[in-house]
Amino acid sequence: MKEPILIKFGQRIRALRKERGLSQEQLAERAGFHRNYVGMIERGERNPSLLNIEVFAKTFGMSLSELFNVED
Repeated sequence: MKEPILIKFGQRIRALRKERGLSQEQLAERAGFHRNYVGMIERGERNPSLLNIEVFAKTFGMSLSELFNVED
């Protein structure tokens, strides 16, 4: 069973990626991740480490608090 927080975080990553007009492959390349990993994050199937969350924030050009700004 997927954890709700992982689903919310994945939805946030997907929304930010789409806002910027990036494919999963393009985001993965910019962040230094594998495309499959990005897909698994977006689907809430992986629990990213804090270090990888920071990489996503930097890749999107935002702070961690901005990245975690999700609707409940």
